[in-house]
Amino acid sequence: MISDDTLSLIKKAQEGDAAALEELVKSNMGLVKSIAVRFRDRGVEFEDLCQIGTIGMIKAIRNFDHSHGTMFSTYAVPLIMGEIRKYLRDDGIIKVSRELKRKGVTVLKAKENFIAQNGREPTVTELASACGIPADEIVECLDASLDVMSFSEPVGELMLEDILGFDNISELCENIALRQAIAALPEEEKQLIYYRFYKGYSQSKVGEIFGMTQVKISRMEKKIMEKLRGTLV
Repeated sequence: MISDDTLSLIKKAQEGDAAALEELVKSNMGLVKSIAVRFRDRGVEFEDLCQIGTIGMIKAIRNFDHSHGTMFSTYAVPLIMGEIRKYLRDDGIIKVSRELKRKGVTVLKAKENFIAQNGREPTVTELASACGIPADEIVECLDASLDVMSFSEPVGELMLEDILGFDNISELCENIALRQAIAALPEEEKQLIYYRFYKGYSQSKVGEIFGMTQVKISRMEKKIMEKLRGTLV
């Protein structure tokens, strides 16, 4: 639960109280830093990342609405992360090596061949076997190929938790942001995400549940992935 003192400060800050805003920013700098750490190897000084993340924190303070029942930290995470990502993207700081891009193209071709031969999406393990690339590099290769592939491309049968991981606080923050993005989806799309990524059902199995063809489910899934990436990137 958010404390009454914090709520009072947020209200004052939203009414233009600069001192209240400064106090809130200072008390939440730990959250900003925990997210900034996630991006510290992108060619930008850590302190600069914190400053950029602070802009997202200020936006969160000014727009937070406690009546929605959301914790302030949960609400602030995607705004802080989004501000940092926007800066890195707009300034062209996020770069991918040629070798990783080359591997990404190889993975994409292997994926297309697998679908053509088997009529379904390959798993990460199957892609790794087909490409001769370790399984833990497959997702990284696919991410590196985003300039050649659509943002809507799903990542086989990989679970969402596997993509994000839970090894440190910054990755946990990313998971919070993802869950918020999923929560904002229409009910049918949330159900598709649940069956595909949390239950691990195939597209054909989900099609049976929804009364749709596998092709229709595949198209829906791609649109959902595009929507989620647009929210998170």
